[in-house]
Amino acid sequence: MLSILVPVYNYNVFPLVLELKKQADSLGIEYEILVQDDVSQEFISENSQINSLENCSFSINVENLGRGKNINVLCAKSRYNCVLIMEADALPENESYLKNYIEILSKSNHDVIFGGVKYPENIPSKEKLLRWKYGINREIKSLDHRLKHQYDFVFTWNLLLKKEILLQFPFPEFINEYGYEDFIFIENLRFNSVPVTHIENCLIHHNSETSIDFINKSERAVKNLHDLIHFNKIASKKIRLSSLYAILKKLYLTRIIKAIYGRTKKRILTNLTSENPNLYLLDFYKLGYYCNLKK
Repeated sequence: MLSILVPVYNYNVFPLVLELKKQADSLGIEYEILVQDDVSQEFISENSQINSLENCSFSINVENLGRGKNINVLCAKSRYNCVLIMEADALPENESYLKNYIEILSKSNHDVIFGGVKYPENIPSKEKLLRWKYGINREIKSLDHRLKHQYDFVFTWNLLLKKEILLQFPFPEFINEYGYEDFIFIENLRFNSVPVTHIENCLIHHNSETSIDFINKSERAVKNLHDLIHFNKIASKKIRLSSLYAILKKLYLTRIIKAIYGRTKKRILTNLTSENPNLYLLDFYKLGYYCNLKK
């Protein structure tokens, strides 16, 4: 009935698998939990314990595939007609997480269902504050808000969909670097009019990235966006950052942005790694970084 797909990289996913297995066993459904490691250096022994659990498996890729291709491979391995894509560093909000999905599947026919995301209420330590604040302010959206914007604010995890949909519209495998494989996947659903159903069935995202790590990942994502646009894989008008750059270019303002970015970069980074990071400064940092890439 249900195949749960968990791509993992350098994270102990064993507690998540135990929770999902407990919930699935209590429902008495046919299920499997497939965990696939993308050539990690950490937590191999912890995650290898998954193979001792019934209906669960842990495997390691022979080469780094990237998140999108890793999910595609997991889908090809799966046995059941519904697949649930998880995030390794997330946990269900409550003990009825899988039950909620099974109930909605039994009542009506849905192609894709997104359950939403939350973040822990406890404020993390200063060195991890930026990622948490970004998640709280930019990623959490109410169910009403998500219902008004069917394809926006959808993550490619906590995503339940028919296996045939994922096989027909797989994740893009030309993306080898971090960022935007989820955007392209969701845009493909939008273009092909595949409906996304929104429900309140959240995963709690326990992201433990430091502010420095999050800034570095943001830079990699901006660089990847630049390259994808350059090779015509994404239309620049589809992305807010590149659309804003296009406007600034028409107004001959990109050099000014680059100059301000160069003079303020250190001060911006000081703020972003402080105990009160400003998300608008993060937006400007990414814009300045993008302008610098456009030689």
